[in-house]
Amino acid sequence: MRRSSLAIVLLRLLLPGSFAAAAGLEEAQNQYLSGDYRGCVASIEKEIQDGAGGEERYLLLSKALLASGRYPEALKSMTNALRQEPDSIRLRWQAREVFLGNGEPERAGQMADEIVQRVSSDPRTYRDPASLVVFGQAALLKNADPKRVLDQLFDAARKADPKLREVYLAGGELALEKHDFALAAKKFEEGLKQLPEDADLHYGLARAYAPSDQALMAASLEAALERNSNHVGSLLLLAERAIDAEEYPEADRLLEHVKLINEWQPEAWAYRAVLAHLRNLPAAETSAREAGLKFWPANPQVDYFIGLKLSQKYRFAEGAGHQRQALQFDPEYLPAKAQLAQDLLRLGEETEGWKLAQQVQKEDGYDVEAYNLVNLHQTMGKFATVTNEDFLIRMSAREAALYGSQVLELLTRARSNLCAKYGMELKRPTIVEIFPEQKDFAVRTFGMPGNPGYLGVCFGTVVTANSPAVQHGHPINWQAVLWHEFCHVVTLQMTRNKMPRWLSEGISVYEESQANPSWGQHMKPDYREMALGDELTPVSRLSAAFLSPKSEHHLQFAYYESSLVVEFLVKRYGLEKLKAILRELSEGVEINQALARHIAAARNEGEQKVTGSKESDAASELKKANGAEDDAMEEFENEFAEFARERAENLAPGLDWEKPESEKDAAPHPHQRKPPTRTDEESWEAWAKTRPTNFWVMTRQAEQMVEEKQWPEVKIVAQRLLDLYPDFTGPDSPYRMLAAAHRALGETNAEREVLGKFAERDDEAADAYQRLMELGAVARDWPAVAQNARRYLAVNPLLASPYRFLAEASEQTGDTRGAITAYGALLELEPSDPAEVHFRLAELLHRVGDPSARRHVLQALEDAPRFQDALRLLLKINSPPPQTRASSPTAVNATP
Repeated sequence: MRRSSLAIVLLRLLLPGSFAAAAGLEEAQNQYLSGDYRGCVASIEKEIQDGAGGEERYLLLSKALLASGRYPEALKSMTNALRQEPDSIRLRWQAREVFLGNGEPERAGQMADEIVQRVSSDPRTYRDPASLVVFGQAALLKNADPKRVLDQLFDAARKADPKLREVYLAGGELALEKHDFALAAKKFEEGLKQLPEDADLHYGLARAYAPSDQALMAASLEAALERNSNHVGSLLLLAERAIDAEEYPEADRLLEHVKLINEWQPEAWAYRAVLAHLRNLPAAETSAREAGLKFWPANPQVDYFIGLKLSQKYRFAEGAGHQRQALQFDPEYLPAKAQLAQDLLRLGEETEGWKLAQQVQKEDGYDVEAYNLVNLHQTMGKFATVTNEDFLIRMSAREAALYGSQVLELLTRARSNLCAKYGMELKRPTIVEIFPEQKDFAVRTFGMPGNPGYLGVCFGTVVTANSPAVQHGHPINWQAVLWHEFCHVVTLQMTRNKMPRWLSEGISVYEESQANPSWGQHMKPDYREMALGDELTPVSRLSAAFLSPKSEHHLQFAYYESSLVVEFLVKRYGLEKLKAILRELSEGVEINQALARHIAAARNEGEQKVTGSKESDAASELKKANGAEDDAMEEFENEFAEFARERAENLAPGLDWEKPESEKDAAPHPHQRKPPTRTDEESWEAWAKTRPTNFWVMTRQAEQMVEEKQWPEVKIVAQRLLDLYPDFTGPDSPYRMLAAAHRALGETNAEREVLGKFAERDDEAADAYQRLMELGAVARDWPAVAQNARRYLAVNPLLASPYRFLAEASEQTGDTRGAITAYGALLELEPSDPAEVHFRLAELLHRVGDPSARRHVLQALEDAPRFQDALRLLLKINSPPPQTRASSPTAVNATP
């Protein structure tokens, strides 16, 4: 049926008239809604045996049979129901589900056709709210406009019967299918205002919150299961989250619960197949997949769910294989086509990936994710490319001109360092995409805008990152970010993407600090408090700390703890042991098993060396090793916890770290805390007088002194803090306070010395780098100026100041090519004195024999026609060069 015909039917359906009231079978309905599916079946079957019938009973019986996994019985019951109620389009819609569940998609399609045909030929008969919803759902399958269905059918049904649960479920499900999660949440919330006890609506709301708010999702799932402890959808969503957190025993438990409710639930078997795959159990994986396809051997949803979950575990190649299988079953199954597009884009197979994304968007213009991807592709078409044989880097043209060469140089250095260290040979170039707008980064990375906390993401051979143009509330060192992400490239490919989140992140953070001591994460006061409290997560469950952290602060601590585990592992057992664990992960061994095995083996080797054992019986040694593995993981976790606590206790041991009661629940940073009351102040002062070396007392005193401009006193307190805690960096560092005091007192040399120490330790202190450039230029310490300009560019390469300082420093130190690059970048930033910059660049280019010098001096004269130095340079350029100049080398382009 064409859309124009459907539109006519929509108008005819909305003519004034009465809506039929839905029949009620309250007791059986309550059994169904509370999860007593078998009880519901028994109740309805008894009523039917006693001679009762009607549309509502047949509908409820069918739903309960499907929920119980009794698919053949549901088919038999529905065949009888259609004979008894031949005019019911609601039964036909339910019959569609029954036929699909029994592997008869053609008959299911006929049901949707019949619904549209019946309503089209006799719309007045089907004007009741429930029929409006069913007709809308069937019309959507026939490509009706989703917005018109929502506005003209579902809304009409809702207004006529605000208590009709199906209208909220249908509207919310439609929004979820289109990836419009905000609209989905709105629809389900509207339903819960009318039906607060409906588990299906709570579950729908959980799905709407899942991409953006883990806490609200968890609360909605809890509400659903309080009302229906057998709610299969909620149990499956919990199982999915357990898989994400690598809590596989918990996922097993939840799936076993589902099996008791519905032995043949396809999605549950898909997740069992995923678990088997992650555990490297191919026979069990095949068996689980076959069980999921038992009643519908060509069900595309089974492979779609398997592939989706594997891709979410970064197994993109395997995930793509399952999506291709789903599309073999049903070439028009859009979810599989959309997911395959994402998989291919993350695998770097871009031509096919973008083509598929465009197909999905063309076939479903309301799919928000596909729409975003297609728009993004158009945006990225304007990007510039910086490349060599190992990297393909895409950036905005402006940013590529400014610091593209710096990106390439950094990544080339990371590749050389990390590939050699981990013994990894990368067989294909790495794609790196840097986005100047956070929403574009989010769409490329996650498919949807949002997720503002991420700086970069690595998929294996593809890296996406936010550019320095994206502000995250404080400066970010983009060089550290890219080093971190490229480390993921190495370890993910080394393990074939078969590594847990915590280990992947832990190695990358660890390698940041190995490359540059100021990079990465380090023990600090709030981490000290968490490590010595009860915030350490057992290593075996560390990936869960990334999935649903209590706060952004807890998420950052998860990164730090993970890096600390890696550091402990390398220090205690050596880098070779870590590499051996990574190699085992690539073979499909679970992380806890691999850790336990290698730790037990290392201890066994150590015992043999100590005792001088010459045991040669291989069977005996294997038995001994297996026995040692049983306790190795627990011992490793205990030893690591001791290591972490020792690291925390060794943070500035000369300081008193006791907190006053008023500070124990305070925010980590002073500017986030509530102002104290008078009583608080008096209590604090009395407490502080007895604690002259207390960290909290000293930092607060220094902050108050800075605020009151008591600079001599600031010097005393800040210096004492730094003597006891020289690695105290960050926004609230006493280095900043001490430098400010020296500056206010005119002690320039002392200020410069303090800022120099600070700059060595803090990789994001752009304000300190700026001041050091200024002081270095006054002192004509050009190497220091260049060093701090480069530090600044590692934080923000989009500002003119560091390029100007770097250009001057390079000139003064004889680095002509460095000066050319810096002046070229400065021109990209439209300086206030373009004539001067063009002139300086022309002079340098002429010095190395580059003919583009003439173009730049002419541009200088265009901006300033009476520029005498530029006129003299033009005459010099135009004069016949000496014979010796003919053989001089040609310089590189002016722009970087």
